[in-house]
Amino acid sequence: MPRQPRLDSPGLLQHVMARGIEGRKIFKDDKDRKAFLDRLALILKETQTQCYAWALIPNHFHALLRTGATPLSKVMRRLMTGYAVTFNKRHKRSGHLFQNRYKSIVCEEDPYLLELIRYIHLNPIRAGVVKDLKELDKYPWSGHSAILDNRKNPLIPKRPPNDSPSADRRIAISLLHQGTEKAKTNPENPVDPACPVGEQHRTGVKNYYKSLAEKTIEDVLLHFGETIKVARRRYRQFVKNGIDQGTRPEFQGGGLVRSAGGNKVGLLGRKREEREKGDERILGSGSFVSDVLDQVNELEGRKQG
Repeated sequence: MPRQPRLDSPGLLQHVMARGIEGRKIFKDDKDRKAFLDRLALILKETQTQCYAWALIPNHFHALLRTGATPLSKVMRRLMTGYAVTFNKRHKRSGHLFQNRYKSIVCEEDPYLLELIRYIHLNPIRAGVVKDLKELDKYPWSGHSAILDNRKNPLIPKRPPNDSPSADRRIAISLLHQGTEKAKTNPENPVDPACPVGEQHRTGVKNYYKSLAEKTIEDVLLHFGETIKVARRRYRQFVKNGIDQGTRPEFQGGGLVRSAGGNKVGLLGRKREEREKGDERILGSGSFVSDVLDQVNELEGRKQG
């Protein structure tokens, strides 16, 4: 049976996985891991793709992404092809590095965002790369330690040598001043459209020039509390509570049964037309599956029109 085309549309949450060919290692040492994350950080910034969770295991990686205008296929092609070239050159090898194409599962946000963040960040424990949560708290090759602020977030792209932070601040202050003046003269449109989402008007200069990676971590922590300290403590407890849940195979694929947590009881004895709509490429409710398919079909229709 031929593989179905991937589903993609701006704003969709996607669990992405890729493994080394024949189960071989794609990360042999920390230098490989750093090269992969440096490349990922740059691509995320340039494509305005959000990464809510990630984990590097010797022979595979996981990431939870939300794309912007750039399709996921282009993001992943740049990441995997570029990294494979670097890896092969460094280790004096040739040929494919990754096993087939990457796997991506579209996920419904409300029931699965936090569950997937936990699942992905616990991968190093399940794989035996770290022995327990205490070690995971400081493990540099998973997004968990960055959320806890125990490690510097490697997804914050490095500033080019000729790029001055003070220049950023001057620009931000200027835009903040423009937005404030505009609010005085036009109260119905108080936010300067030159600044994304009105950050400079609502939260001031400091937040205006935060990176997307920093803002994404803040988005995650907002689910756990209104202050950073409380949110991090609750987030860590949430992760800890998931250790005994095991491999959670439903998070590795889509479809009706997986979306039901692998429980077939509610599906047995029901006619096909009475069941919720399911799709192997989507983890979510029947209504979510329908909405995603409609959204993707509409986008494809506009491209061909």
